[in-house]
Amino acid sequence: MDTESLLKEFYKRYGETGGKPGIFFSPGRVNLIGEHTDYNGGYVFPCALSYGTYLAARITGTKSVKFASVNFDFTAEIPLDKLTKKVGNEWVNYPLGVVDEFSKIGVEITGGIDLLFSGNIPDGSGLSSSASIETVTGFFINKVFGNSQLNLIELAKLCQRAENNFVGVNCGIMDQFAVSVGKVNHAIFLNCDTLDYELVPLKLEELK
Repeated sequence: MDTESLLKEFYKRYGETGGKPGIFFSPGRVNLIGEHTDYNGGYVFPCALSYGTYLAARITGTKSVKFASVNFDFTAEIPLDKLTKKVGNEWVNYPLGVVDEFSKIGVEITGGIDLLFSGNIPDGSGLSSSASIETVTGFFINKVFGNSQLNLIELAKLCQRAENNFVGVNCGIMDQFAVSVGKVNHAIFLNCDTLDYELVPLKLEELK
């Protein structure tokens, strides 16, 4: 879904009153070398993809946050004082986990928001759709409510904590790091223990 189609879907769900939403994007990732070594503190060599997750987000005058996705039927409207509570096993726990981790460092959602997510990462592909959802949420909160206080590495670590602590998945840092720090036409040689990394030029051209 392109951004124009995303905006049309956003207005269809939430209406045009309130103005145009901000658009944010976070890619998926593929790991070229180093499977199952990230959570052991080893070396990995991932790169970000053109596939990923878009987020349309608009501040409202309400006291709740509305979650919707083009990819999932489940929607939720959650009061501001309930944003750190898990919702069953639903997809909204990935962005909610990010909200929870921001609250722990003093960054609070202080007003209502309409959110619409749209991803084109194939289901079950192993291309880190969950990290992409977390990170695009993090980009939005960090900019709008956090005054951009976190750098990309700090944001990746926060999103990893969200998946570990809130969602309950004991993942390593690679996925969130790759989708946060990834750069066009580059792979990332990453030490998952120290988080030292090098951006390595890499052109995959039309590889699929």
